[in-house]
Amino acid sequence: MTVTVFTNPSNPQCKATEQELSKLGVRYVAVDLTQNPSTFEQIKNAGFKQIPVVISPNFSWSGHRPDLIHQLAQSIAA
Repeated sequence: MTVTVFTNPSNPQCKATEQELSKLGVRYVAVDLTQNPSTFEQIKNAGFKQIPVVISPNFSWSGHRPDLIHQLAQSIAA
């Protein structure tokens, strides 16, 4: 399962999300939006209003959401 986290490395919510994913053993690809302005525009145009944005085949959300991070980890482990 591919999990992508669109992030800004200086944002505390992004750091917390990445730390939680790592702690739970969820492998992900981080995309630094400060280095990819066109991707940042695409994320905004898709309706996401805050970062980080987490996208996987079965889940997508924005902001630091420990509840959804745990659901994602459980679905991967199942």
